[in-house]
Amino acid sequence: MIKIYHNPRCKKSRAGLEHLKSKKVEFEIVEYLKNEFTKEELKDVLVKLNKKPTEMIRTQEEIYKKQFKGKNFTDDEWIRIMVENPKLIQRPIVVKDYKAVWGDPADEIDRLFK
Repeated sequence: MIKIYHNPRCKKSRAGLEHLKSKKVEFEIVEYLKNEFTKEELKDVLVKLNKKPTEMIRTQEEIYKKQFKGKNFTDDEWIRIMVENPKLIQRPIVVKDYKAVWGDPADEIDRLFK
């Protein structure tokens, strides 16, 4: 099953969702600001993305600039921070089987279908 972690208030996330809809495949929408990640889910997504937690941080968010910029945290600490502050997570994230991509730009989602 394909899953998209989506924020409906985000323009890039909406574009990713529309691109996924154009694929005419079944998928599940997870509004991760309402249904927050667990630490285990976030770790699993990071493995599927093949990314480090710091690569997943939205550094333009105000909360990042005020509370986290310039500070050194371990990977586990960053994961905890993202679980507690899901606005910091890059979006949209699309997961298919054992692989995941960021849907920014939206055509990155095509990599899951090759």
